[in-house]
Amino acid sequence: MTNKINVGIIGCGNISDRYFEWCAKFDILHVAGCADIDMSRAEAKAQQYNVKAYTVEGLLADPDIQIVVNLTIPQAHAQVDLAAIAAGKSVHSEKPLALNREDGQQILQAAADKGVLVGCAPDTFLGGGLQTCRKLIDDGWIGTPVAATAFMVVHGHESWHPNPEFYYKAGGGPMLDMGPYYLTALVHLLGPVKRVTGSSKTTFPTRTITSKPLYGTVVDVDVTTHLAATLDFASGAIATVIMSFDVWSHNLPRLEIYGSEGSMSVPDPNNFGGPVKVRRAGADAWSEIPLSHSADVQRGIGVADMAYALSTGRQHRASGELAYHVLDVMLAVDEASQSGQHIDITSTVERPAPLPLGLLKGQLDD
Repeated sequence: MTNKINVGIIGCGNISDRYFEWCAKFDILHVAGCADIDMSRAEAKAQQYNVKAYTVEGLLADPDIQIVVNLTIPQAHAQVDLAAIAAGKSVHSEKPLALNREDGQQILQAAADKGVLVGCAPDTFLGGGLQTCRKLIDDGWIGTPVAATAFMVVHGHESWHPNPEFYYKAGGGPMLDMGPYYLTALVHLLGPVKRVTGSSKTTFPTRTITSKPLYGTVVDVDVTTHLAATLDFASGAIATVIMSFDVWSHNLPRLEIYGSEGSMSVPDPNNFGGPVKVRRAGADAWSEIPLSHSADVQRGIGVADMAYALSTGRQHRASGELAYHVLDVMLAVDEASQSGQHIDITSTVERPAPLPLGLLKGQLDD
């Protein structure tokens, strides 16, 4: 078996539990410790998962830590990534990679200069649902992809999230918050985007929190909260995308791909499973397709994939280049709205390699 890769987690909020639990399920990973600017949170998680509690500086200084998992708030992603890279660590960050292109480019260049890897969520496209969709498309089940639709429309997070203000500040909004799941799925299935246009707006200048413990708090909204975009892919496919925090209810699908020989219903790209449905030309109804890959994975599979890349020298799939391309596309929607023009996307990326069939639980391909 390949030697284990030591992982250190920075940021011990709610999402960290999934990484602690699911990284431990991969044979190649060993979660060695965790850190947080609030030392009490790091100590609590360290005790819960029987790992070492560090200060952030102490974790970065430990030569045994090879991958840093960056679970800080979006505004801190670039700063923590760059600090980890400077310490000679590979880093896998929560989404988005950064809040602007300049920081994203700086992260990728710093990693290249240091000879380390950068990865970024989402890694949901490595789950059984989206891997099955990829295999069906690659095997020609719906012919040549012609178009796609992607809809993530809710009425914001202030009714349920305990501290939702950051969703309405720089780095928040529906596109940077949820767009990475949908756009990463589309790039995984259809390839890179070459051109974007769209419209965006801020419908409500303030939001009133109705969840506890901040019930009644009024939040100023600093980001666009309804975005409608058209994406032209290099492959020739065209996608219609709506990301909104302004919609009370709807009957829209989450994500569909339309091909020359049929259509595909893609499962929620925020999850790892199904269902996957196909309706080929001439069929009377949709058919649910059994998953070709395991859905018994969670956040952490991207970290494991990076660890295999470090051990074997192969490419990792949830890469910084993929995350940067998605960031480039997401930022272009607001820019297109402001300028009234199409925005050409200068970045590009290869579709991540599909996972092979028949992988054993807790293992990925060498």
